[in-house]
Order: sequence, then structure tokens, then C-alpha cells
Amino acid sequence: MHQLYSHVSWREILFSAFSLVTFIQLFYYLFFFQRLAFFKPSSRAKSQEHPVSVIICARDEAGNLAANLPGSLVQTYHSTHEVIVVNHHSQDDTRYLLDEFKKTFKDLHIVNLEYEAIGIPGKKYPLSMGIKEAKYEIVLLTDADCVPASELWIQKMQDGYENGIQIVLGYSPYRAKPGFLNKIIRFETFHSALQYLSFALAGSPYMGVGRNLSYKKELFFRNKGFSNINHLPGGDDDLFINMVATKENTNIVIDPDAFTLSEPKKNFGEWIKQKTRHYTTGKFYRTGHKVLLGAYSISHFLFYPAFIIALFINWKFALILFGLRFAIQAIVFYKAMKKLNEKDLFGWWLLLDIWMFVYYLIFVPALWKKPRPNWN
Repeated sequence: MHQLYSHVSWREILFSAFSLVTFIQLFYYLFFFQRLAFFKPSSRAKSQEHPVSVIICARDEAGNLAANLPGSLVQTYHSTHEVIVVNHHSQDDTRYLLDEFKKTFKDLHIVNLEYEAIGIPGKKYPLSMGIKEAKYEIVLLTDADCVPASELWIQKMQDGYENGIQIVLGYSPYRAKPGFLNKIIRFETFHSALQYLSFALAGSPYMGVGRNLSYKKELFFRNKGFSNINHLPGGDDDLFINMVATKENTNIVIDPDAFTLSEPKKNFGEWIKQKTRHYTTGKFYRTGHKVLLGAYSISHFLFYPAFIIALFINWKFALILFGLRFAIQAIVFYKAMKKLNEKDLFGWWLLLDIWMFVYYLIFVPALWKKPRPNWN
């Protein structure tokens, strides 16, 4: 009798655990992620056109600059603007390439940094110098390996600066290529954007992506720039935004013309190295954000194993709970993917969502790894 009671109790506990995991997932989809899926930007009769300083940091990026820099230099933007390229101690032909660009594009401002900043690893030193050199109050950041999706990138990103806004979060997808690795990379990028853009819409912004991010110089200097995180190799985008973003001062722009496009990694090894470097900053987020993100990731990780176990306990109710999450997730993914120009991923979403179980196994250890000191 005792064994039977113990056996039944464990079955109930395991099924209850699956139910709890499912309801946690549903909470995130219904409270957070649907905000991006059904987001409608406020209509405006005329675009904002503030003076803007575009800032690109480059280190041995001659090839990428040759391919991508013209996209930032030929923007259709009627207000005053400049493009600053911070050449951080490059050993390739970056300096000569920039000098050639300067002959054609008078709005190009070149900042050559010949030395490393002792005790400030990563990209924060060149980016700080670029912001310091910027002539205008609004800075718009991207990377040397990114290209604006359209000639309206600057203009569309400025539409986010409504009254009181000091930070505008953008989206930077990877180009679609053949192969499953490309789908994995793009889905992970979409999945990350689903989180940080939805959290921002819910009044809890926690990060931005330096490939497409804008904020005001006054905000940067009032918070003493990167001084609190200068000892960390990363964090020039996500950690800085995590420190200074609020419900009142942050907005998002997801117009496809406001995207910047990046080339995806071509093999698993390069991609894993890239993502591992990015995840080393997560442990420094605000406690509330770590709790929210952790609860989502843990419930996401446990959902499919818990579902399989639940099928052996009560398959009817297990399928009902699975179907409920499936339906809501499908709607949210379809709408959000459509908004972020990732519609071709929708046919793969369930397989890619299951793949995230493996993804967590690969990248969770990165949260405890010591980050590498270089930034490119």
C-alpha cells in the first residue's frame, strides 16, 4: 500500500511539474511575447529628422567596410548627419580604405586610435571615443559587418524618438542562406529579439543589440559611460542598456527599412564561439531581469522532456496542455516572424523550438565562463 501511494504521488508530482512548466510558458507568450506579435507603431504624419551621428567601430575590418560602409554613407536623410568610423589599432588596410572613402563622402569622420586602453578590454574604449567625437546628440550604432537594409535606415530609426525617449532598440537579422545552420542562427536571433523587444514593450527593457541601437549622448555621459563595466570585455550594448533603460525612456522600431543585415557564420564552431562570447555578460544583468529570463529559459528547456514524461502518466491531458501551448505559440511566432521579416522560418518553427533544448545545453555553461578579452 505504501509503495502504491508513493508511486501515485510521484506520478502526480511529475504531471504537476509539466503543468506548471506549461503555464509558465503560456504566461510569457500571453503577457510578454504577444506584445511584439500584435505591435502597432504609432502613426505619424511626418518622420522625425534629428541631427544624427552614426558610429561604427572597426578593427581589421577592411573587407567588411569595403562591402558595407557605403550602405551607411548613402542614406536618404535630409537633416544633418555624419558617419564616424573608429579605426581601433587595425593592422590591415582599414586606414587606407577609409582615406579613400573620405575623398568621396564628406560626411565621413575617421577616428584613428593607435593604442590599446589599458584595463579596458573589448569594444568599449573605441566606442566611447566615437561617442565623444560625435557632433550630435543622437548616436546610432552599428557594426562593420552590418549593412542597412535600406537607404531609410537612419530616418526610420529616428521615428522612435518620441517625447521623453532616450533609447531606441532596433533589429538586426542575419541574411537567409541555404542550410539548416542558417535557420538555427536566424531562429535564435529572432527568438532573442522576441524577448528583448517584447520586454521593452512591457515596460521592462533589459538589453539592446549593438548592430542596430540608438541613444542620446546625454544619457551616456550622465551615467558615466561604460565606467561601471569597463573591466568586462563585452557589455557595450546589452549591459549598458540594462543599466540605463527604463519604461519611460525606451522605445522600439521594427520597420523592415530600419533593420541592419549581417552575414551569418558558416560553421557551427564559429557560431558557438560567437554566441558563447555574447552570453558571458548575462550574469551581470539586474536581478529582476535575471529572474524573468531564467524562469523563461528553464521552463522552455524543461517543456519537451516534461511533456514526454507526462504522456506516460495522462496522455489526454498532456496533449491538451501541449496543444494549448502549440496553438498560442504558433500564432505569436507567425505574427512576430511576419513583423521581423522572418516568415520563411515559420514552417520550421516547431523543429527549431525543440532544437532550443540542445541550444540551452550548449550555451548555459557560457554564463560561468571567463570572457575572452578581444571584441571582434
